[in-house]
Amino acid sequence: MLLRSEAPADLLPIDRLVKKAFETDAEANLVMTLRENGHNTLSLVACNDDGKVVGHIMFSPVIVGGQDTGIQGLAPVCVHPDYRNQGLASEMIREGFEILHEFGYPACVVLGDPAYYSRVGFVPASQYSLNCKWDVPADAFMAIELLDGAFSDAKGLVEYCAEFDAL
Repeated sequence: MLLRSEAPADLLPIDRLVKKAFETDAEANLVMTLRENGHNTLSLVACNDDGKVVGHIMFSPVIVGGQDTGIQGLAPVCVHPDYRNQGLASEMIREGFEILHEFGYPACVVLGDPAYYSRVGFVPASQYSLNCKWDVPADAFMAIELLDGAFSDAKGLVEYCAEFDAL
């Protein structure tokens, strides 16, 4: 399996994959509008041995406590149904963390299944005095430091890009 940054030739395969992975087109529309509006910090794809895109993740900036501190939001994460339950999503997320860390991005937040995301190092965001504007279970909003002390000055309400409001 090859993990790499998305390329222009991947846009349609990513769109088809995201539409196949989720019940509605909302996540595919989110990916497209984040990219179109320049809110795509990092987008990775996983390709099988034939070069077919079978996995995709995207990171985009978030605002914490009214400030842009470089913290990123992870969403969406998707894997083609034929490649699920093989650790591919976790591998893509860890690779994304490595790249973000190399570029100096301090931390990441995610809204999702705590049982899953805790396996890649996320903890409840409340441990860092962070909260989400959406009405979600507290343990479903999670965070991870990529640089030590990333949340020492970043506390309060986490706001995702406006494109997420359409979900």
